[in-house]
Amino acid sequence: MSWGTELWDQFDNLEKHTQWGIDILEKYIKFVKERTEIELSYAKQLRNLSKKYQPKKNSKEEEEYKYTACKAFLSTLNEMSDYAGQHEVISENMTSQITVDLARYVQELKQERKSNFHDGRKAQQHIETCWKQLESSKRRFERDCKEADRAQQYFEKMDADINVTKADVEKARQQAQIRHQMAEDSKADYSSILQKFNHEQHEYYHTHIPSIFRKIQEMEERRIVRMGQSMKTYAEVDRQVIPIIGKCLDEIVKAAEAIDQKNDSQLVVEAYKSGFEPPGDIEFEDYTQPMKRTVSNNSLSNSRGEGKPELKLAGKAKGKLWPFIKKNKGSTPEDFSNLPPEQRRKKLQQKVDDLNKEIHKEMDQRDAITKMKDVYLKNPQMGDPASLDHKLAEAAQNIEKLRFEAQKFEAWLAEVEGRLQARGEQARRQSGMYDGQPPPTGHTCAQDRESPDGSYTEEQSQESQVKVLATDFDDEFDDEEPLPAIGTCKALYTFEGQNEGTISVAEGETLYVIEEDRGDGWTRIRRGEDEEGYVPTSYVEVCLDRNAKGAKTYI
Repeated sequence: MSWGTELWDQFDNLEKHTQWGIDILEKYIKFVKERTEIELSYAKQLRNLSKKYQPKKNSKEEEEYKYTACKAFLSTLNEMSDYAGQHEVISENMTSQITVDLARYVQELKQERKSNFHDGRKAQQHIETCWKQLESSKRRFERDCKEADRAQQYFEKMDADINVTKADVEKARQQAQIRHQMAEDSKADYSSILQKFNHEQHEYYHTHIPSIFRKIQEMEERRIVRMGQSMKTYAEVDRQVIPIIGKCLDEIVKAAEAIDQKNDSQLVVEAYKSGFEPPGDIEFEDYTQPMKRTVSNNSLSNSRGEGKPELKLAGKAKGKLWPFIKKNKGSTPEDFSNLPPEQRRKKLQQKVDDLNKEIHKEMDQRDAITKMKDVYLKNPQMGDPASLDHKLAEAAQNIEKLRFEAQKFEAWLAEVEGRLQARGEQARRQSGMYDGQPPPTGHTCAQDRESPDGSYTEEQSQESQVKVLATDFDDEFDDEEPLPAIGTCKALYTFEGQNEGTISVAEGETLYVIEEDRGDGWTRIRRGEDEEGYVPTSYVEVCLDRNAKGAKTYI
């Protein structure tokens, strides 16, 4: 099947069809170009989305990513960034392998098409010129034949007329002969041109046009093949990134499978564990004892019999205070003393680790400067060694400063760890005493109780609130006489009582206990005979006198 033989008379339609083919190819190029723009836009949006949800540097969000679920989410964000990168690869490959390549091919195709149809038009013009020559010679031959006929008829008429002179007859005969000769010449010319035209026409329809149309057919078939190859490339570009995209998705699944809910639960414990022991059992308060008691000379509270009035706490309502102190929103102490023991230990340990990292960083920088100085000493043309002395001095000063800071925080850390260890051992001793022995009739010690809201210290705040819980019994006895001492306590830590109803104590100080912790984390104590208030139970070691009047018993 050849266009040259089958479509020899469809020159104009072939011209339109080949132009349509180029238009289709350009439309496909435009389609691929828009696809690359979509891929770039999609990749950009994915990257922006991943960046939007990335944790901010040195923020609380960054600390949250220690949990496995958050780590999996972070891994998903990172993989989505790589996923976006593959869409950028798709765009780049489609642009280089399809769009640019086809755009260059279209230009070549247009030039080739223009050349082929130019040759075709040139052949058409040549055959049309030959046809015009043939028509011209044919008309001239026809005209000369008619003129020869008329001349012959005129000669015969003159020859038959007796009135015409012989000279006129001879003249008519000569004219007829001339016309016959012209007709013969025109006939010969017409015959020659006709033969030439037939030859040119045969060449046109059987050689020139088939050759030109064959080239046009080959050009169009190459265009079709090239378009098919581009479509395959279009699919291959997508297929090439599928393994990498699959790997990104596999990594997301792997991160999701690595989520450990038990580990996250343990991290919550480590993050918020205060280090305090839970409060012990609530003792039974026997209010019948004060009604039957008699003043004893050896009682710790016999000072009331000397006629000294007990000073009441200013502004203190009757009954036991239960402070719900709001935390100070101001600056955090450098030693983190506002935190519970366990949290304080973690903060101090983190600070020590950060300082050690800074020290190593400064030391590495100092070593690098030292090496550079050695190079300058060996090769003076590279630089002046003396110019590095101030940098070495600055590095040494920074290292010394950081070491001093690290030693300070390490001292605080050692202090906290020692106290936690001592309190743990004491708690174990008390646990063993209560579990292995019957309740003694002498003194029993209790410590490390925490207030219901987790309070362990007090801070100044204008928004501090104090809740007062009063009982009918407190109303009666507060009006009559001060509460008797029911034991003693020793301050384990220094406590600054800055709120109404509290009292300041120093570490190691011994005081009287006049009211035991009722489960709210606070113990009421007295210093001497005229100063009393509440302190956190976890800050004191309480020893109750079971023989003292007003002492509580367990139920």
